[in-house]
Parts: sequence; structure tokens; C-alpha cells
Amino acid sequence: MVKRIIGSAVRALLMALLVAIPSLVLPGTSSDSAQMAALIALVAAVVTFTEYNSEYPTFLEFRNAPPFNRLRFLALFFCVLFASILMATAEAGARNTTTLLESLALWATRLLDFPFSPVRLMSIALNDLPAGFDHETALNVSGLLLTVTMMVLLLFWLHARFIFWPIRKKAFNFWINLPLFDPTSGRDVLFRLKRDAHFNLALGFLLPFLIPAMLRLWIGAFDPSLLMLPEVLIWVLCAWAFLPLTLMMRGIALFRVAVLIEEKRRRAYAQEDELQIA
Repeated sequence: MVKRIIGSAVRALLMALLVAIPSLVLPGTSSDSAQMAALIALVAAVVTFTEYNSEYPTFLEFRNAPPFNRLRFLALFFCVLFASILMATAEAGARNTTTLLESLALWATRLLDFPFSPVRLMSIALNDLPAGFDHETALNVSGLLLTVTMMVLLLFWLHARFIFWPIRKKAFNFWINLPLFDPTSGRDVLFRLKRDAHFNLALGFLLPFLIPAMLRLWIGAFDPSLLMLPEVLIWVLCAWAFLPLTLMMRGIALFRVAVLIEEKRRRAYAQEDELQIA
């Protein structure tokens, strides 16, 4: 009980810190922005503490199947942190030296900025913003964030594929880790798991291409000056990089669960055949 409370409190504090990073890092943050960030951080902390302190799950998937949620948190944390640092560095003005993070961002952008790539599409979408927008910094942030999420996705795939996730240390509890998935309703659970996995993987692959298009439509229909605010731009770019990662990780995880169920069924059928032969 005490261990669960402490773990929940630590997770809540980390979530609050994640939300507050832009306000803490960016220079000249207004008091209204700081108050809004503090309110959202408080809400995120309360929701996180309630979810992890509860004995029964509510909505968070794979709660007891690390490192699924840990990798997602780390990916979002570093995305927000790196984007905030790059934005703060750009606001500080020109310098004679280039930081390591700026060099990595520039390298990632050069690597990923090719025709029809998500980074190129995001660059085209941001071209419609008014004069004065730091397009180069936004492009470098996009390249770095996409690189971070791709590395995390590869790491999770390797972990799930070769380290026997999620049953390496303990049995997989279907209800606790998939609280919103009802295995008793609809068609066969294997069919539904694989269908959902395919859908998540496909949508996760398409989102980096679709979000810039939707962003361009939004810029044309509404006030584009909002995206010139560093805090707003940071969260938009982080969502562009993080949402596809979340969907693709969920797709990989559902495929892995389907494989485990399929293997268990195969063993059960084999035992039944042996008993019938005997």
C-alpha cells in the first residue's frame, strides 16, 4: 500500500514537471501562461496519482506491463524538454557557438527533410505563418522530435520482440492492462486484437503526414498567430511526433498480446489432442 502511494506520487510529480517544462525553460513566459501551465500540471498530477494509486484500472492501458508507459513518458518528456531548450536558445539570439542539441537537431533535420517526408510536410505547413516566425528553429525541432520518437519506437519493438515482453517477469493480466477492451463482446478476441493492432499501426504511420495537412487547413481557417507563441508551437510539434508513436506502440503491444493468446490456445489444443489419443 505504502509502496503504491509513493510510486503514484512520484509519477504524479513527474507528470506535473513534464507539463511545466515549457514555462520553466522559455524566457519571458507571461504570468497568464504560467498560471495556465500550473493548472494543467495540477490536473495531470491528480489524474496520474488517482490512476496509479487505484487498485483497479480505469483507462490507462498496460499499467502493469513495463516499460510500455515508461517509454511513452520518456519520449514525451524528452520531446518537450528538447523542444523547449531549442526554442529558448533561439529566443536568446545569435551566438558564435552551436550547442550539442542544436547540432543534433540540425543533423536530424538534414537526414529526415526529403521530398514527401513528414518533416518536409510540416515545413510546408509552417510556411504559411506570418512574417517573423522562426521557421528554421521549428524545422529543426520537428526533425529532432521525430528522431526521438523513432528511436523509442525501435527500442520498444526490440524489447517486445526479443525480451519476451510482457511475460518476462510475471504473468500478463488482460483485464488490468487492457481495461477498455472487453474480450467477451463481439467476435473472437484474436480477430479483434489483430484488427485493432492493424488499425493503430496504420493510423500511427499516417498521422505524421496527416497532421501537417490538418495544421495547414487550421492556419488558413483560424488565427495563425497562435502558433507563433513558443508554448503553443512546442505542444503542437510534440503532439505531431508523440501521437503516432503512441498508436504504433499500442499496435505492436496488441500484436504481442494476440501472439501470446494464440500460443496459449495452441498448447491447450495440443494437450486436448494428447488426452484424446491416450
